[in-house]
Amino acid sequence: MTEYRSFAAYAEHALLVEPIRSRRELWRLLLGGVLILVIIFGLNSLFYNLVRTLAPAAWYADLFTGHLPGPTLLMLASFGFMTLATLVAANLLQKRPGLSVLGPPARLIWQFWRVLRLLLVLGAVMLLLPPYDVGEPLVPNLSFGHWLMLLPLSLGAVLIQTSAEEVLFRGYLQQSLAARFSSPLVWMVIPSALFALGHYMPVEAGPNAGLVVVWAALFGVLMADLTARAGSLGPAIAVHFFNNITALLFTASPEVLNGLSLYLLPFPMSGTELARDWLAADFAMLFICWLVARLAIRR
Repeated sequence: MTEYRSFAAYAEHALLVEPIRSRRELWRLLLGGVLILVIIFGLNSLFYNLVRTLAPAAWYADLFTGHLPGPTLLMLASFGFMTLATLVAANLLQKRPGLSVLGPPARLIWQFWRVLRLLLVLGAVMLLLPPYDVGEPLVPNLSFGHWLMLLPLSLGAVLIQTSAEEVLFRGYLQQSLAARFSSPLVWMVIPSALFALGHYMPVEAGPNAGLVVVWAALFGVLMADLTARAGSLGPAIAVHFFNNITALLFTASPEVLNGLSLYLLPFPMSGTELARDWLAADFAMLFICWLVARLAIRR
């Protein structure tokens, strides 16, 4: 606990960091990163080859764009390989139960649900408030009946995808760096920067690609803050889950990952007017969700 006396708000972070402080060597973190990449690459190669062999050709092609429901579900579910790889690395290199990356189970579940239910209330309120479009009418995608039938699978797939990213970035990477460096500038910024780089999409976002990266970096820092305050990944997973439900299941981008959404945005992400207004609203919504989560985990 002594490492956190200067950051009283982050005292709960010790629940995640202290168990690995005796194995905080940087070589463990780096070797773990390599192991995670190797496992993810290996399992994804097997997975994609299996889909190419067994599924229709259109399914295999759509795994890279996500315009059809089935391939989109498979692609999101494949993020489970990231979770598995991260838990294996934690177990082998830090000699701890892999699931300990998420935090104490009871705390994890309680905080996840406490944050998510407030965010769902927030989402319902936002739906009832004007404006009722984004400058232009939303474009229908799936029929409501088809969307509703897929919804249980869609929610499960999005939860797998969002949990995987939190386990890697706010779990393994953040905790490993925090065990070695006491400054939040290190363990908050480095994983957030890596997370942001993974969201660099120059083809899809065009001139807005830099703004998307900035948004992702800010998202990473705010989720790191929530994790350090909470002592579990529950709040960060809840916020990430809520965000991606909105972005993938309700109003998705017309370029990629829209196979499960009810509507499409009426403009490309590379647009310079409406798309930037939408991004500005996304920045504001991110801060609101972070504040709601902060409120939810206060004791």
